[in-house]
Amino acid sequence: MTTDTTAPLIEVTDLGKTYGSVVALRGVTTTVRAGQVTCVLGDNGAGKSTFIKILAGAHEHSEGTYRVDGVEQHMSSPRDALALGIATVFQDLAVVPLMPVWRNFFLGSELRKGPFGMLDVGLMKQTAKDEMSAMGIDLRDVDQPIGTLSGGERQCVAIARAVHLGARVLILDEPTAALGVRQSGVVLRYIAAARERGLGVVFITHNPHHAYPVGDRFLVLRRGRSIAEREKAEVGRDELTTLMSGGAELDALAHELERDPLLG
Repeated sequence: MTTDTTAPLIEVTDLGKTYGSVVALRGVTTTVRAGQVTCVLGDNGAGKSTFIKILAGAHEHSEGTYRVDGVEQHMSSPRDALALGIATVFQDLAVVPLMPVWRNFFLGSELRKGPFGMLDVGLMKQTAKDEMSAMGIDLRDVDQPIGTLSGGERQCVAIARAVHLGARVLILDEPTAALGVRQSGVVLRYIAAARERGLGVVFITHNPHHAYPVGDRFLVLRRGRSIAEREKAEVGRDELTTLMSGGAELDALAHELERDPLLG
């Protein structure tokens, strides 16, 4: 496990969010450090989406504190988070499928040249290729439409883009959720590569088998609350799976199925 004794890039304490009388998140405490992967695990309805929206600046928290570099923050938009070096890669990726890879890589941040501000196509193509190569992504052609890439490759382009644009914290929203085994492995390798480049990574997932190989710290949410936070040295894969899925509930279901003659 990567060990870092510096101050956290992000530190949340007793973080909570309410929508009127509805409590979506309460009492969540964790840290994100440079060169570490913090995995946030939970099933559907656990509060992962609310948590990621707060970190990404899309929603402002109602309770607790959210500190970046030790300074308390109240963000009102994702632009505020980006200004602090916090980039979020959402599941839909916000790419234009028919545009080439290099155009998507610089979408909204195009490089220009000359007095008339013409697009510097050559520099953008070379930069996109170089940045993805630095992350270990070897694409055949940056001119190919990004929609022709596999789901895993598109995720990796989005990760490389965020790193290039200066992210210090990379938040990944269920990046392996819709991928097969091989493509999930591709994405996990690039998460590890981002950590090795010194980024703090927040990996949101419902799959402990994906989280455990790359995670340094594990935060488990259930029904909007934190039920466990463990360093990797403190928890095994099986225990993490049990914490995330609700071991007592699964045991009760297993016993019930064993007793039911129709299901035996």
